[in-house]
Amino acid sequence: MHWLLSGALSVEKLTVKIPDLPPSLDGVKLVQLSDLHYDGLRLSNQMLEKAIAICNDAEADLIVLTGDYVTDDPSPIYQLVKHLKNLQATGGICAVLGNHDIYYHHSQTVITDAFTNIGIQVLWNEIAYPLGQDLAIVGLADYWSGEFKPAPVMKLVDEATPRIVLSHNPDTAEFLQKWRVDLQLSGHTHGSQIIIPGVGPLVVYYNKFTRKINRKVRKYIPFLRANCGKVVRHWEWAQGFHTIGTNQLYVNRGLGTYPPGRLFCPPEVTIITLVTGM
Repeated sequence: MHWLLSGALSVEKLTVKIPDLPPSLDGVKLVQLSDLHYDGLRLSNQMLEKAIAICNDAEADLIVLTGDYVTDDPSPIYQLVKHLKNLQATGGICAVLGNHDIYYHHSQTVITDAFTNIGIQVLWNEIAYPLGQDLAIVGLADYWSGEFKPAPVMKLVDEATPRIVLSHNPDTAEFLQKWRVDLQLSGHTHGSQIIIPGVGPLVVYYNKFTRKINRKVRKYIPFLRANCGKVVRHWEWAQGFHTIGTNQLYVNRGLGTYPPGRLFCPPEVTIITLVTGM
């Protein structure tokens, strides 16, 4: 991934209103990193160190990591944590796992243990209160894991308590409308990876084009075989801020990439300020 194609590392800043957020938490700052795909091919150490420096310069109250730290083999996590241990936030670091982090049967354990050893709290259908009991951080199992069962977890949070939900795949926002989600933070899409300037994500037009071609014909044409619907259903939520019913969703474009790579879709560090609002 060369910055001439993807664009330089981008710092996205936004302010999000959270109903019932107590005055003591007004102005709380979160920093989000996602989709590192640290495997020696898709994220340079230089880019990673720059992202970590940005995180630390932001003086965050909490850093959140939203999945896909490796690509398939989990062993690069041991080198990755040597970098991530330099992350600094007053309330610590919370993380959820993505589909690539559970690629092999042992991947989840390897990555969770490596993170735990450097003080990163991995949430798998769990709730944490790193900033106090007035703000819940809900971390859900990956959507494709077979263990994505939000109901028992969401019911553990008092309805009057504001909550931030970490869920790797943004498609989960469709199902989470059943519950109060003041802000869902996701990744997974890499921002759709290829953006046509002035037009938008290539994948949206690719999907429209392929749907017009008979399936029997598609299988004989290599570039038409890809099923982008398997990656995510709601490509309209591929990046940025969205309102889903009464809930709020932000999708980070990620730091790393995946074939065919990025084009006009820069990697991202997100800085989010929470404020009291309706």
